[in-house]
Amino acid sequence: MKVDISADCGESFGAYKLGFDEELMPLISSANIACGWHAGDPMIMLKTVRLAKKYGVGVGSHAGFMDLMGFGRRVMEVSPEEYRNYIIYQMGALQAFVKPEGVKLQHATVHGAAGHMYYGNSDYSKAFVDAVIAVDPNIIIPVIYGPKGDALTTECQKRGVRVIRKFFGDRAYTKDGNLANRKLPGSVIHDPAEVIARVTRMIMEKKVKTIEGIDIEMNAPSIMMHGDTPEVVEMLKTLRKGLEAKGIKIVPMVDLI
Repeated sequence: MKVDISADCGESFGAYKLGFDEELMPLISSANIACGWHAGDPMIMLKTVRLAKKYGVGVGSHAGFMDLMGFGRRVMEVSPEEYRNYIIYQMGALQAFVKPEGVKLQHATVHGAAGHMYYGNSDYSKAFVDAVIAVDPNIIIPVIYGPKGDALTTECQKRGVRVIRKFFGDRAYTKDGNLANRKLPGSVIHDPAEVIARVTRMIMEKKVKTIEGIDIEMNAPSIMMHGDTPEVVEMLKTLRKGLEAKGIKIVPMVDLI
């Protein structure tokens, strides 16, 4: 059995350090690299690409709103056309860094408030897929497992773009299959033992217990962890060790499609 483990990386900016890229990169198989709008800058982007290359980690773009102060988590009103062009702009910036390093963009993700815009919205789902196709139609789109990811999955399938379902190992889900609001107690999971138990159960049993205490179906071969969570390095060390002990191989998401 094989799974992908991804994390958000490259989120530092100038003199400000955020996340644990050097410690994380040997532990993951795919990296979502910030493209300079919600986080990151040109120096950090190149450094992170080179780190990913060193450890054989698949590189993906992590586009967001131009909102460094709000870390891309504040809602902006943009048209689908603006949305499409914002994503193309950021993917193109990262692509300019990966090409000289002999690396290809493996996947494309969208961060924070910009990511929530395509959940259940066909106009913004189409705009996102349009952006990916414009840059490279071979790029994979990781899609959150559950009803909110269905609109994007449907659009990808119509357009021939590859998708992979992802599971957030450090976030709680609600009984309707969506991520629990970050404002709710317990929505972000900080206990490494709980994370590995949840992820292992999702992989082996295809189930996860929700924030309400109800079991729901969950089947996603890509495990996503947030790179800025203080406990993330310990979590990933424990998680990777536990999965490999069960004979589960950790590979970039491109190897799962």
